[in-house]
Amino acid sequence: MQLAIIGTGYVGLVTGTCFAETGNKVTCIDIDEKKINNLKQGVSPIYEPGLDMLLERNIKEKRLFFTTSLSDGIKDAKVIFLALPTPPGKDGSADLQYVLDVAKSLSTIITHYTVIVNKSTVPVGTAEKVHAVLAQHLDKELFDVVSNPEFLREGVAVDDFLKPDRVVIGTSSEKARKVMDELYQPYVRQGNPIHFMDERSSEMTKYAANSYLAMRISFMNEMANLCEKTGANVDWVRIGIGGDSRIGKRFLFPGIGYGGSCFPKDVKALAFTAMEMDYDFQLVNTVMRVNERQKLVLGKKVKNYFGSDLSEYTFAVWGLAFKPETDDIRDAPALDLIHELLAAGAKLRVFDPEAMANVKQIMGDKIHYAEDQYDALSGASALIVVTEWSEFRNPDFERICNSLKHPAIFDGRNVYSLEKMEDLGVYYESIGRKIIHPQIHDTLPAPHNTIIRERATRD
Repeated sequence: MQLAIIGTGYVGLVTGTCFAETGNKVTCIDIDEKKINNLKQGVSPIYEPGLDMLLERNIKEKRLFFTTSLSDGIKDAKVIFLALPTPPGKDGSADLQYVLDVAKSLSTIITHYTVIVNKSTVPVGTAEKVHAVLAQHLDKELFDVVSNPEFLREGVAVDDFLKPDRVVIGTSSEKARKVMDELYQPYVRQGNPIHFMDERSSEMTKYAANSYLAMRISFMNEMANLCEKTGANVDWVRIGIGGDSRIGKRFLFPGIGYGGSCFPKDVKALAFTAMEMDYDFQLVNTVMRVNERQKLVLGKKVKNYFGSDLSEYTFAVWGLAFKPETDDIRDAPALDLIHELLAAGAKLRVFDPEAMANVKQIMGDKIHYAEDQYDALSGASALIVVTEWSEFRNPDFERICNSLKHPAIFDGRNVYSLEKMEDLGVYYESIGRKIIHPQIHDTLPAPHNTIIRERATRD
C-alpha cells in the first residue's frame, strides 16, 4: 500500500519506517530541509533502539522515501498519516495549529479517495475539526478522517509498533475501516486485537491510557513517601500488591516523577478537556500536583544531608533523559533537579549515554558534561542517580567509593539494593526505603552531622 507520513518527529519516523518494513511504500514529509537530507542518508534525528537498522534497510530497498514537498509526498498515497506536533498551551490545551494547517493544504491537492489518519495525540473532537477543514475545498466522497492513536513507549517503540498489544482505530466509515484493517493485519497475526470504535472514543482512549499509567506511577510515589515515614520498604509493598492479578506488576516502581513527551502533556490535556466540559476531574488534577512535588524529592534529600547552601559542594549526576534508552529530555525530572541544585550554589558534573547534547542546548555551560560515568565522579562529594540506564546498575562500586569525597549516594530510581549499600559502607538514600548510614561523616560541618544523627536515631 502507498502511504504518506506528514511529520518526521518521534511518532512519524517510527510509524513510517515500521510500515515500510512490512512492504508498504512510504514517503515521509517534513518542512525541515536539513532533517530530510539527513534522513535520506539514513541519519536519524532521534535515538531509538533498532530504528537505525530498519531505516537503512528500507531506504536501501526503496520502500522508504523522504521529501519536503507536500504535493509530491502525498501523490498516489492511499493513506495519509498526520504525525504533527500538538504542543500544550499554558492551560494544558493541545495546540492544533499544525494539524489544521496541513489539513487545509491537503484539501486543495488531494485528487483521489484518501484516508486521512490522525496519528498525533489530539483532543476529543479533532477528527471532526479536520473533516470540516478538508470539506471546505474537497468533495466529501474523496476522503475519510480516522483516529489512530499511537501507544509507543520510547526505548522500545519499534517493538511496540511491530508487535502491538492492540491497535485502536476510530472511524464511522466502513470504507476507511477496510483500508485500515488491511494495513494493520501484518502486525496482529498472533491474535492481538484491532479495536474499531467511533472517532471520539478513540481519541479519548489515548488520554485515558496515559493518564491512568501516570496515576499508577504517582500512587506508588506517594506510597514510597509514606513508607519512608512509617519504616516500611516500598520494594516489598510493590511486590506484595503487584502479585494481585487485579493490579499487575507494571508501572509500580517509585521514583522522582514521570516525564517525557506523552504523560505530562496528555494528563494536562485530559484535565483541560474535563474543565471545558465543566467537570472537576479531581483525580487527574491530583496526579499532576503529586508529580510536580515528587520531582523535588531528591533535591530535598541532598539538601537535608549537606545543608541548604551547596556552594562548597560538587555533585555527580548519572542520567539526564526522562527514562533509559532514549535521548528525550522533555519534562525530565533531571532538569528540575539540576535547576534546584544550581540555585543552591552546587557545581554539577553530569553524564548520560545519549541525552547530554540535548541538555547542553538548554543548560549551556552551567554544568560540566563528563566523558563517562566515572569522569563525572571526579571531585564530587556525592553521586546522584536520576535515570536507570543499564550501565549504571552494576558499576565499579570500589571506584565510586574511592572517587567520592564523603561518600554518599542518592538514588532516585532505587537502582541499588540496600544490602549492597550496607556492605559498601556508604551513606545511601533512595525512594521509599530506609536510609543506610553506617557512620557519621566527620568531614561534614557540625550542623549536618547533627541532622544525620537525628535521622539515624529515628530510623
